Amino acid sequence: MFQVVTVMVTVRGPLTNGSAFFSDEILSLPQDNIKLSESSEKDSEKIMKVETPLIMPHGSGTGGGARAGLFRTPISGGVQSATSAHGLPRPALAVRNLMEQARFAHLCTVMSRMHHRREGYPFGSLVDFAPDSMGHPIFSFSPLAIHTRNLLADPRCTLVVQIPGWSGLSNARVTIFGDVFPLPEHQQEWAHKQYIAKHQQGPSQQWGNFYYFRMQNISDIYFIGGFGTVAWVDVKEYEALQPDKIAVDGGEQNLKELNAIFSKPLKELLSSETEVDDAAFISIDSKGTDIRVRQGAQFNIQRVSFEDGHTVETLEEAKAALWKLINKGQVHSLQQ
Repeated sequence: MFQVVTVMVTVRGPLTNGSAFFSDEILSLPQDNIKLSESSEKDSEKIMKVETPLIMPHGSGTGGGARAGLFRTPISGGVQSATSAHGLPRPALAVRNLMEQARFAHLCTVMSRMHHRREGYPFGSLVDFAPDSMGHPIFSFSPLAIHTRNLLADPRCTLVVQIPGWSGLSNARVTIFGDVFPLPEHQQEWAHKQYIAKHQQGPSQQWGNFYYFRMQNISDIYFIGGFGTVAWVDVKEYEALQPDKIAVDGGEQNLKELNAIFSKPLKELLSSETEVDDAAFISIDSKGTDIRVRQGAQFNIQRVSFEDGHTVETLEEAKAALWKLINKGQVHSLQQ
């Protein structure tokens, strides 16, 4: 069964043509194109109403069915209620933890004038990074890279960081707005030490013809944490916090060890309610852990919270807390 919904989309003009960003090459248009452009601009000043049939599976909102327990449902009550209900760190701390556990991110810069007709467009790059003690990302860039040239012309950018083990739009991610500048020569060695501490790469692998940059100013932080947490994070609060110890100390290696021990018992426990093909830890903090659950081709993220009042700082404490939950059979009531 499918339900047909009509969506009314209203587009209001006039629309700007953005000619201030165009090169002389683009502005040199044939006369026919100019007439067409003028006609299009007049059309854009009209209000256009579009009726679009949107096909939705029946009952797809907070729907039921045998698998409903493994699919996240919308949460009301705001960020504070969702954070409390699911045993999550507050958003600023969640972002600090995410920055520690993620190794790669999407950097979006503004195309510089040297790129002619592409000038002014956002340019996305996949980069690795390491946060410093204030959570400001440090980058290792080649002077030949397009994003490096863009930043030297215009330092404004955004960094989009995803939770490790990303599998869909329900996963945690953060967009950090800021200005990235090259570090002075006397800080290059310091940045190098910060960088290899996270990426565990020797000088021969990263030093070479690369230079270190830092997001010196963070102007805004937009966090989507899943579990009903969507928030603009206060920058000063973010900079003042320290990430959870377990998120910093051997984060990736800790997850590998936890998966080696607990993946099978978690899968068996979850399969007592509905068939599960795989269950894997993708992040951990002092209050709990996020698990990626797979059913066939469908992935979902579930939250397992440690017992109330019980915070975890080390790998051994995390193991003990998880065994306690599994032995009590409490993992079956995963937060959605």
